[in-house]
Amino acid sequence: MTTATAPVAPLRIVRVWFGPHIIAEYRAEAGLAGRYAAAMARRFPSLNVTNQPTNPPLAQAPDSAS
Repeated sequence: MTTATAPVAPLRIVRVWFGPHIIAEYRAEAGLAGRYAAAMARRFPSLNVTNQPTNPPLAQAPDSAS
């Protein structure tokens, strides 16, 4: 029996910064991450809020015998 799987949406990471310190971190698909970032920017108007793509996992470990 085979089952169809939906394609995985790329994740984004939202961080709320207090100076150099991360005080909140959230990972979600782009739409939810955008909503969260907007909400955090409204809640904490004086803090920096970043919304960046997460790094995709490596498909294969790098070859150390190069």
